[in-house]
Amino acid sequence: MSERADGRAMIVAEDVEKWFGGFQALRGITTTVRRGEVVVIVGPSGSGKSTFIRTVNRLERHDKGRIVVDGIELTDDIRNIERIRSEIGIVFQSFNLFPHLKVIDNITLAPRNVRRWPRGKAEESAKRLLERVGIPEQASKYPSQLSGGQQQRVAIARALAMEPKIMLFDEPTSALDPEMIKEVLDAMKALATEVRMTMVVITHEIGFAKEVADRVLFFEEGRIVEEGTPQEFFSNPREERTKRFLSQILV
Repeated sequence: MSERADGRAMIVAEDVEKWFGGFQALRGITTTVRRGEVVVIVGPSGSGKSTFIRTVNRLERHDKGRIVVDGIELTDDIRNIERIRSEIGIVFQSFNLFPHLKVIDNITLAPRNVRRWPRGKAEESAKRLLERVGIPEQASKYPSQLSGGQQQRVAIARALAMEPKIMLFDEPTSALDPEMIKEVLDAMKALATEVRMTMVVITHEIGFAKEVADRVLFFEEGRIVEEGTPQEFFSNPREERTKRFLSQILV
């Protein structure tokens, strides 16, 4: 366990399975993410990475197994789903910002409507979050006036505005130009190291995984084929499939 993680289980998956019609996307996923831990998931396209993290906050319903988030089991009970979603922030490849709203209004929308925060409190929080992700000067702009990297950092601030205990990232830099990737990864590194946020990150940014991850999971055909610390995983992988994958992405 890392120095960041404190031992408390924040996400527990036990034999999680998921089908889309006749296609089985997840085949018995079992893993535990501890509070403060940063887990990076890598693997080829179609290996189940995104499907897995989408089951964690019920964007996809799992068909078998158990998922427990901060002690709450994910069931069909809408109250459980709402409680779990209130604890999880998620950032996708596409920024999904509301184009007709200014940056600060994108960030304050959910706290004001869901948490019923007064405007002043929500805006103060939004300004602090924009400081954290390094773009406080962009508060009054519209998304179309920002670069892709800036928009993704707004998306991170928006997810943090609900004060989640867990952050999920689904390839957050894959839609960005190369020069914009670093600024987004730097914001994520700060979350991991300064805030000690519990994070599950799907990414092929190997430098980020080596520097920030506590554990790396390798998905293949809906299974966790291998997992280990970044040092173990990248320097001395055990499985042949992992070695082949790394040989293709480590150039």
